[in-house]
Amino acid sequence: MLTHKQLRTQALVDAVVKAEFDKLSDEFSLLDEFLKARTSQGLTQAQVAEKIGTTQSAVARMESGSGKHSPSLATLTKYADALGCKLEIRLVRRPRETGNLASRSNRFSLKQA
Repeated sequence: MLTHKQLRTQALVDAVVKAEFDKLSDEFSLLDEFLKARTSQGLTQAQVAEKIGTTQSAVARMESGSGKHSPSLATLTKYADALGCKLEIRLVRRPRETGNLASRSNRFSLKQA
């Protein structure tokens, strides 16, 4: 049986899979920051859910990125607050590709308060 890391390495050899994976890198980075911030605070999903007035399953969906709907900025801010962090959202210009809005990137981060 392959580990997650082995499976990912094997899958990313395929150029089509790698291109799709790379399209989601910003989202993966944000989800990873959520998980790291929560675990560094020693909090469970249930504890965060209680702090922000939602359910553990809602926090799990937010952390996995698998929900049908993206969380609102208000929810992301509450989540960051519950972890003693501040949510920062910035636009970071990519190296020139097409010169239009599609060539801009969103950057999300959680900063310890």
